[in-house]
Amino acid sequence: MLILLTNDDGIRAPGLVAMYRELVKLGDVTVVAPETVQSATGHGITIATPLLTQQVNVEGVFTGTAVDGRPADCVKLAVNQLLPRQPDLVISGINSGANVGINVIYSGTVAAAIEAAFLGLPAIATSLYLRNDKPIDYARTAHFARKSIEQILAAGLKGGQVCSVNLPPLNADEQPTGMKVVRQCYRAWNDTYEERKDPRGKSYYWNTSVFRLGETEDDTDVAALRDGYITITPLQFDLTHYPQLHEWQGREWKA
Repeated sequence: MLILLTNDDGIRAPGLVAMYRELVKLGDVTVVAPETVQSATGHGITIATPLLTQQVNVEGVFTGTAVDGRPADCVKLAVNQLLPRQPDLVISGINSGANVGINVIYSGTVAAAIEAAFLGLPAIATSLYLRNDKPIDYARTAHFARKSIEQILAAGLKGGQVCSVNLPPLNADEQPTGMKVVRQCYRAWNDTYEERKDPRGKSYYWNTSVFRLGETEDDTDVAALRDGYITITPLQFDLTHYPQLHEWQGREWKA
């Protein structure tokens, strides 16, 4: 199995290295990832400037292609130019931070996986929820991520399908509560901005929001991750609102 591995935290990110170490147990892994951090860049792509690339060796673990672009660029370029054939699977992550709720829309990690699904490939985004009171153990998280990936593949992830996996932070003596297939929470979370002044007295604003898993319905990714579960959320990129589509198609429209 040929696996394309990418992320939005950059090719040198520890979560990517840990994921690589686990994925090589499943097949041949090629890394094509952003040269720099691209968190919260969403599904942007580069069209007005060239995509510069270079081969980099990361921690002696792998040699991959660093792309001076966005996560979606990395997937497009890898599939179109860099890989010897289409990959059998695309994995994005492990992201440093949860991608649940509306974060799915902002996430470059998820965007890379969705781009792969655009191209007809099976894809999985993986993310680790970070908490100040829990250690960050990417190696252990990658182990649980691989086990999750194996079960998703066994359940039947087809080309063009994509899902998001979020993993809870754990102490060394803890295990995940379990694994749940859950829907995406769509409740908004409150942004906060701090007004500051530049040396010339002009105002600028700094986003000071801190992501927290708030209160939500029990069947959502936010609730399950908050309760210590590994969450699996199948996603789609068809944004059509079908109930409204069908309602409006029943009306008479005049040009």
